[in-house]
Amino acid sequence: MATEQATLAGGCFWCTEAVYKDVIGVSEVESGYTGGDTVNPDYKSVCSGNTGHAEAIRITYDPAVLSYGDLLDIFFHTHDPTTLNRQGGDVGTQYRSAIFPHSPEQEAEARAAMARNQADWADPIVTTIEPLADWYPAEGYHQDYWEGEGQRNPYCMAVIPPKLAKLRKSFQGRVKSEAAR
Repeated sequence: MATEQATLAGGCFWCTEAVYKDVIGVSEVESGYTGGDTVNPDYKSVCSGNTGHAEAIRITYDPAVLSYGDLLDIFFHTHDPTTLNRQGGDVGTQYRSAIFPHSPEQEAEARAAMARNQADWADPIVTTIEPLADWYPAEGYHQDYWEGEGQRNPYCMAVIPPKLAKLRKSFQGRVKSEAAR
């Protein structure tokens, strides 16, 4: 199986990770930091908003099962791409909506996906398309957060289930938990 990678930032990485871990064709989701200037940032420094990094996820997926365009359509429907540097109560550039293409083809598809998905939003999409930058995996306790600590975290309990409901409603047939039923 040939795989490809995509790097996306859509607010809190715990929340975006939970969505993509439930998508058919996705084999791995890693939370991390990208798009900033600080070498080897950590969670505390990124949360300060002073590093320039975004909380992001790096997705490994099978393009024979899930196209990059479909992956982006899920992205645009499971977070708010119309709020600049904000997702719900998370405010700052570290929570920006951004796409970090891995190739010129991904960049072209990102632009097409933004145009295609704009019709679904009353306000303009403000998602940025940024150059692929150094990737720094988040600390271990951030990985697979929803499956562990997240289901005991009030913030996650308020934010993640609605995102998963949007995924299941808008992308039936693409969800692992639905396919198992």
